[in-house]
Amino acid sequence: MSFLFNKNNHFNLANIVTFFNIAAGIFAIYFLTHHEFFAAALFAWLAGGFDIIDGKIARKYNLSTEFGIQLDSYADFLSFVIVPTMFIYFAVIDTKELMLNTPLIVFAFVYYVISGLRRLIQFNINAEEGEVAKHFVGIPTPLGAILLWLVYLIYLTGFMHEHVVLGLMIIIGYLLNSKIKIPHL
Repeated sequence: MSFLFNKNNHFNLANIVTFFNIAAGIFAIYFLTHHEFFAAALFAWLAGGFDIIDGKIARKYNLSTEFGIQLDSYADFLSFVIVPTMFIYFAVIDTKELMLNTPLIVFAFVYYVISGLRRLIQFNINAEEGEVAKHFVGIPTPLGAILLWLVYLIYLTGFMHEHVVLGLMIIIGYLLNSKIKIPHL
């Protein structure tokens, strides 16, 4: 079992936890496509838990590598960019495309996905193995996912129209690449 603590093994403990993040994201997508929003939310939150744990393990056991940094960003893209946008689509927009402004829908979703991807690529370019910055520049993708989750919860109350949801997606997408400084926990 020494491979679990071997920094150069792609299947070390930190990376295995990241693979669990990816698996949870895939399960969330499966449940979203079957309109099982509660199960999808559980797996999305589980992915978030794995994201927290993998970083702590990597730092504690000195398992941080360039491979792990890249893997973590791919997991973040799936779990905190693709899953939340699909959640908003299937839970809020699906079947209402013709009643809403279709170009606005396309723009909001494509803009959010590209913003999340750009944010993760820039993070990887700036990342150094084993180091943790004191703050994030722009809101991190997990926080963006949480904000979209809050938008969805407010939408459920009936106090928010679908157009507002789309507008907030665009604003949150912008914040992913803003100059706002968020303390690293």
